[in-house]
Amino acid sequence: MEDFELDATDLRLLDLLQQDASLSNQALAERAHLSPPTCLRRVKRLRERGFIAREVALLDADRLAPLLGHGLTAIVEIGLERQGADALHAFEARAVAEPRVQQCYRVSPGPDFVLIVRCTDMPDYLALTQRLFTGDANVRNVKGFFSTRCAKFHPGMPLSRSQ
Repeated sequence: MEDFELDATDLRLLDLLQQDASLSNQALAERAHLSPPTCLRRVKRLRERGFIAREVALLDADRLAPLLGHGLTAIVEIGLERQGADALHAFEARAVAEPRVQQCYRVSPGPDFVLIVRCTDMPDYLALTQRLFTGDANVRNVKGFFSTRCAKFHPGMPLSRSQ
């Protein structure tokens, strides 16, 4: 891939798309102060270069709760017995493949991994622990923290030092 630098217009487009990826090209161009063809070309280039990984819908858990139940969100610290590259990769691959794991971070120092998991209820969480943690002889320590309230959830990436 050739060298590519993001300019202020690219960053503005990325920021606008982080706020609302459902904007039409016309609306995006208007907000970015670009012509629609220029906007379309730039966004296409940003996608091709991999700066836009994917576009998803963020669901409102509180609105869905009456229909699906409130669910259970846990932040889980995992310590492994062996931390060699193969062992770390093996656990990471299993965690990433688990649908209940929303986020998986390899961290240092402290635990080896921090997972954000979303389960329907405590029995569902216990089943997850059996699949991921108890069945793996390399898992040494598991520490779970259960969310009682989410004060902020913002998946956007800061694109400037002042944000």
